[in-house]
Amino acid sequence: MDIKSMKNYLYWLYCQFELITCSYLMEPWEKLLFYTFNITMLVTVLYTAYIFVPVHVSTAFQFFVHLFGNQHENTVSIVK
Repeated sequence: MDIKSMKNYLYWLYCQFELITCSYLMEPWEKLLFYTFNITMLVTVLYTAYIFVPVHVSTAFQFFVHLFGNQHENTVSIVK
């Protein structure tokens, strides 16, 4: 892919974003606040997903392994 076409494509995406969010109607200081808020929320969501999703997946995996009857090696079964 050519650099110039990539630049044009990214500019096109930016224009689409401005049209969808109607941010082209905002004044510069409003755009700054709007973009700062959106980027802050995006970073917060990504950080939260990075920290908490693996823990929840691991807990769910352990739950289902326990639910289907796999026992750990250190479990002692009592035979009468």
